[in-house]
Amino acid sequence: MRTDIFARLDREPEPPKIEIPRMSRHRIALFGGTLAFYLAIVIAVLVSSWLVALDWKVMLFRPYQQWPELHAFLDYYVVLGQRGPTAVMVACWLGWRSWRQHTLRPLLTLGASLLLLNVTVGAVKIGLGRLGPHYATQIGSAEMFAGGDIFPSGHTANAVVTWGILAYLATTPRARRYLSAVSATVSLGVGLTTVYIGTHWLSDVLLGWAAGLLIMLGLPWFEPVITRAEAWIFAAREKWRARRRLAPLVPVAVGGPQPVLLPQSLGAGDAGEPSPSLGTAGHPAASARPRAHPVRSERTPVTPAGPRRPPHADRTPRANTTPARPMGGS
Repeated sequence: MRTDIFARLDREPEPPKIEIPRMSRHRIALFGGTLAFYLAIVIAVLVSSWLVALDWKVMLFRPYQQWPELHAFLDYYVVLGQRGPTAVMVACWLGWRSWRQHTLRPLLTLGASLLLLNVTVGAVKIGLGRLGPHYATQIGSAEMFAGGDIFPSGHTANAVVTWGILAYLATTPRARRYLSAVSATVSLGVGLTTVYIGTHWLSDVLLGWAAGLLIMLGLPWFEPVITRAEAWIFAAREKWRARRRLAPLVPVAVGGPQPVLLPQSLGAGDAGEPSPSLGTAGHPAASARPRAHPVRSERTPVTPAGPRRPPHADRTPRANTTPARPMGGS
């Protein structure tokens, strides 16, 4: 029976040496070409070129009416582009990898990519304000600056980033190639599904695919920030552990009797007995607190022998000169 498969579930003894992608010339060339494609689509939609006419032709074709048997399946398939479910699934996988490899880089890279996605795609959506096919007002119009938020397609861009991060963090070139092909297929499929349902124009999908690819190609520029964030988190964890080790080992019981220092009372009946007007520790309300010393009822009373007033040598005892009064009789 093979055991090497289950051995991969164990935690590695030390963090592996993973090659971090760098901004090579090839990657910079791809980034520049994708950026040019991105700007060309935006300009083509702004000037209402042939791309806008193609958008209207596809929308009026109504693919969901041409192939209604695909509607049930594609309603579930489009979930692969929604931000919440996909982020949770990928975060669970990357969280296990972070635990196994003693590093936070997978989770921090996912967080950085999603943050870039929200900032860049969200800003363009709000700035251009394009309306979707279901809310279009004029045939042949680009429907720009009308208060919409569908250009570029968020489903497509999210699918590129969420599934592409798995290829970006792959440890071998072979796995990176396979996962890149899977990410491209899933993202384009999600984008075309939104066109089939009628929630996006075709140009929205093309721009969303380019927006997600720009984020994936530009991630190596943010690797130094991710490295510093990981080092800061680990340093904070070590400080917290050191603080816990220096904490007292025996905790003090909350609400138990605490020793109280009592002030000596001048003029009280017994020496060292607190004044009844002051209570414990000189505060009237403190007399109700539990005391760490025995109360008065537990002591044995001591009766002083002889007069309390000390005798004086310069004084003589006064003689009783008054004769005793006889007891009255009949």
